[in-house]
Amino acid sequence: MTLSTDPTALKAGNLKGALLMVLAMFCFSLEDMAIKSVAAHLPVGQVLTLFGLGGMAVFGLLTARRRERLIHPVMAERVMVIRAGFEVTGRVFFTLSLALTALSTTSAILQATPLVVAAAGVALFHERVTIGRWALIALGFAGVLLVIRPGLDGFTPLSILAVLGMIGFAGRDLATRAAPAVLSYAQLGLTGFAALVFSGLALTLWSGGWVLPSPVDLATLVLAVSVGVAAYTALTMAMRMGELSVVTPFRYVRLLFAMVLGALVFGERPDAFELIGGAVIVGTGVLLMLTARR
Repeated sequence: MTLSTDPTALKAGNLKGALLMVLAMFCFSLEDMAIKSVAAHLPVGQVLTLFGLGGMAVFGLLTARRRERLIHPVMAERVMVIRAGFEVTGRVFFTLSLALTALSTTSAILQATPLVVAAAGVALFHERVTIGRWALIALGFAGVLLVIRPGLDGFTPLSILAVLGMIGFAGRDLATRAAPAVLSYAQLGLTGFAALVFSGLALTLWSGGWVLPSPVDLATLVLAVSVGVAAYTALTMAMRMGELSVVTPFRYVRLLFAMVLGALVFGERPDAFELIGGAVIVGTGVLLMLTARR
């Protein structure tokens, strides 16, 4: 999509794109909250399976409505298999982290995903990175260490779950960049949620059977799928409507929403190290995006 060069139209597009990005991050935070809530009552494998089936249904309908193929030959290509593997890794460990650790801590570590993508882009896509940008990436990872605090009293081994989930999502983003252009966002969403179903079933077989979900649990899962699809749609529209350097930094409001929801719903109280580390991660991420444009 080509952005308008008219200053008034460009300003309006940036404003709409920023608002859509904020909406997307709010919906993603609601999705995280819903999954964390239902994972307290149901096994993680079952949550992943049901969540994946719901996402498959929605993106399958979107794919059919767009008159696109539900099963495309390129879905079996190597890059798509790798993408599915990273999708599973990210979702499994991120969901485990949501279930076992604080929502604010998990979300803070997740914000480091763009840092991993920027660093890996050098090796995989031969992108050029200046010394200043390498310094920002290193500072961002220092922020992650402030959040998890390895070797200190505040450290919990469960924080590694969020780190592994973040690495999985970064790998998925990199693989998505290399995915065949013939696949639409609906088809990519369909393949991603399908991978969740298979991983959820495998995790269920390994850890044990299912638990009969209550009506509240089912309603919470429906909420997770609904806001997740809404977030994905708003994110796609935002990235196509405004300038990347203006719109993308607003993705970091997800951490703010996560902290508010964590405090209101789960009674979480982030300590000073988590707040400082989250601020460092967000600040370096925004600076990376701004310097990328220059």
